[in-house]
Amino acid sequence: MKNGKQTSQPEKGYSRILSLTVLFIGLCGFSFYLGGIFCSERDKIEAKDVTSTTTKAVASPKELTVSPMQVKSVSFPECGSGFQDYTPCTDPKRWKRYGVHRLSFLERHCPPVYEKNECLIPPPDGYKPPIRWPKSRDQCWYKNVPYDWINKQKSNQHWLKKEGDKFHFPGGGTMFPRGVSHYVDQMQDLIPGMKDGTVRTAIDTGCGVASWGGDLLDRGILSLSLAPRDNHEAQVQFALERGIPAILGIISTQRLPFPSNAFDMAHCSRCLIPWTEFGGIYLLEIHRIVRPGGFWVLSGPPVNYKRRWRGWNTTMEEQKSDYDKLQSLLTSMCFKKYAQKDDIAVWQKLSDKSCYDKIAKNMEANPPKCDDSIEPDSAWYTPLRPCVVAPTVKVKNSGLGSIPKWPERLNVAPERISDVHGGSASGLKHDDGKWKNRVKHYKKVLPALGTDKIRNVMDMNTVYGGLAASLVKDPVWVMNVVSSYVANTLPVVFDRGLIGTYHDWCEAFSTYPRTYDLLHLDSLFTLESQRCEMKYVLLEMDRILRPSGYVIIRESSYFMDAITTLAKGMRWSCRREETEYAVESEKILVCQKKLWFSSNQTS
Repeated sequence: MKNGKQTSQPEKGYSRILSLTVLFIGLCGFSFYLGGIFCSERDKIEAKDVTSTTTKAVASPKELTVSPMQVKSVSFPECGSGFQDYTPCTDPKRWKRYGVHRLSFLERHCPPVYEKNECLIPPPDGYKPPIRWPKSRDQCWYKNVPYDWINKQKSNQHWLKKEGDKFHFPGGGTMFPRGVSHYVDQMQDLIPGMKDGTVRTAIDTGCGVASWGGDLLDRGILSLSLAPRDNHEAQVQFALERGIPAILGIISTQRLPFPSNAFDMAHCSRCLIPWTEFGGIYLLEIHRIVRPGGFWVLSGPPVNYKRRWRGWNTTMEEQKSDYDKLQSLLTSMCFKKYAQKDDIAVWQKLSDKSCYDKIAKNMEANPPKCDDSIEPDSAWYTPLRPCVVAPTVKVKNSGLGSIPKWPERLNVAPERISDVHGGSASGLKHDDGKWKNRVKHYKKVLPALGTDKIRNVMDMNTVYGGLAASLVKDPVWVMNVVSSYVANTLPVVFDRGLIGTYHDWCEAFSTYPRTYDLLHLDSLFTLESQRCEMKYVLLEMDRILRPSGYVIIRESSYFMDAITTLAKGMRWSCRREETEYAVESEKILVCQKKLWFSSNQTS
């Protein structure tokens, strides 16, 4: 310390550290400066590319605006013969995992991703292209739906009859021994609105082989037949094989996948649903989906108990008690007796506000009125509610007698369109005009559309049912599917006199294999690719598509290469087409599913 050396060394080290620090800060600052220039220039370049690309797309549609999505080539294997009638979300092999309370095991229980099958379901041995409509209503190839159980068990009721290589459907049933046409004639005498276009949409719960729904088609009434997958084996598959609208489903613990106030009429012919049990919760679901002024028709027990009680393994007193309970329950939820003759009874859902006000004021009402927090249209995995859904003013104005008769109602904007974000009468008119142009173009790129080669059609992600409306004069019917994740437009579809269902395409659809002739997909992958893996959606499309059936995929150019690759792996034959306006950002892929048989089969 005396000679100063101890002092000079620290000062020298401190000076060096300070110099290095300044240099480090300077270098960091310079790096940030360069980075800022680079990032700024990169943003400018990206913005410039977007602008120039957009300009190019308008000026020259032939040039690609984005790099297409690519996937590796794949070849999907064949499923085993045990998958011939595979319905993933209603698989009998999985029923034991679920409870038996109210037959809830028959509801949708979809496999998790790790249990999903990545294979192609072969048709039955000897499968043929289905008989074309309208002949198919009365007959189908036996080997296409090779199930004898229902034939043996119901042969005395004339549901169907096997003759040679065909099933024939004489239109019989438990409650219509003189044939389904005579039965519907009797029903029309009780409900005159079935003759003049007032009644357009109907649902048949416990549909059998859907002879009732098939007969109504010639009378201008579009009926959706509903049945669970049960020991009758293939009721819904028989219906769809014949070209009659049908879907797998059951009224159990979950709401049916339809909006409130949708159907003009609901029907049950000896469907054995215990209507008066569990507080009438099944009837409350019927009340929810039938529009104000609509009808509920019941034939079978306990109707006409004075004559029919001997046939139901019960007594007349028991049947009368059941009938009185049913009548009381229906009255308590604002149904009124409309007409009855012989074995057919008809009730009408009231649209009068005073009836629902009485329920709301009565604290002891059973069932009570639903509170305002319950969404009446929520119907995808939504529990049944033990309460009465009262029609709102808008719904009342959409009741029978308030909306136009068919076919005028198809082109009139329903009042409920205003419940859709951005929905309006002008928007519906624009949508219809767009679909008329599209369908005109589709018929050019797919000449089979509009002919008897295509009967069962599904619009996989509709908005207002524009495709169905444009095909209404063709020999087709269309299942309009509205995603459970988008704006709820399904009430508008039903108010127009069309039918449809809610669905989530991350899961399997409620139908059998080989049940649709044409699947139409409009920008589904663009909208929902972040949720659903494309591979599984396409495999599900292959499952429900008939051999030799068609697919129209309208998508962003970005997805087209990937879809084409996967389609090739599913043995589809595809070709790419321009849209009606030949824009580069969007393309149409027209595919046909090849008819092939399992390598383990003899055909």
